[in-house]
Amino acid sequence: MQLSILSAGAAKGLVQGLQAGFQSSEGAAISGSFGAVWTIKEQFDTGAPCDVVILTAKILAELEAKGELIAGSVVPLGRVGTGLAVRTGAATPAIAERDALGASLRKATAIYLPDPVRSTAGIHFVEVLKKLGIYDDVQAKLQPYPNGATAMAHMAQNTEGDVIGCTQVTEILYTKGVTLVGLLPKEFELSTLYAAGISSNAAHPELARKFIEELTSDQTQQLRVDGGFNV
Repeated sequence: MQLSILSAGAAKGLVQGLQAGFQSSEGAAISGSFGAVWTIKEQFDTGAPCDVVILTAKILAELEAKGELIAGSVVPLGRVGTGLAVRTGAATPAIAERDALGASLRKATAIYLPDPVRSTAGIHFVEVLKKLGIYDDVQAKLQPYPNGATAMAHMAQNTEGDVIGCTQVTEILYTKGVTLVGLLPKEFELSTLYAAGISSNAAHPELARKFIEELTSDQTQQLRVDGGFNV
């Protein structure tokens, strides 16, 4: 038996952290597809196999209202902040306030980010650059990737110059070779509430319910916190 999960990249580390234990206790393998929020929603909308879907709480509320999720199945996971990262071992840039952040981004030789059209953090970060008034100056340095995890993995491999990246904190924390510098300054903060729900077309709705219960239980709360969820 296999549980199919469509998930925003923010929850990848959390799902994978529970995978082995769930398979052992329930005898069910987990097949997970992870990516930018709008990429995952598109997969869901076009009928990709799905028992559990993990997206922003807002999107899941809309899907539930349309009858595309089992009524009452949506459970919040917690909020995820958007932060900045550097390669592990690199100097820590100043990012605590507007001027320092702008200066650090101008100084960077490359700026890594998730898809600026389809990902929550990527869309937001481009708006931050515009509000800082530096978008035109740094546009040529931008290195967009399909999701935050991929962006961070590529940043970790770039050993030249002062590189910096922005994505959701969870994707920074579960990517080897990068280190979280901190959250975006308060005036630019983005805290996204994520939730999990059961597809109305789920092949294994009862198994999906058990997985969501484990995902959101008190016993796994520390795993969520350690992974970057504010619960």
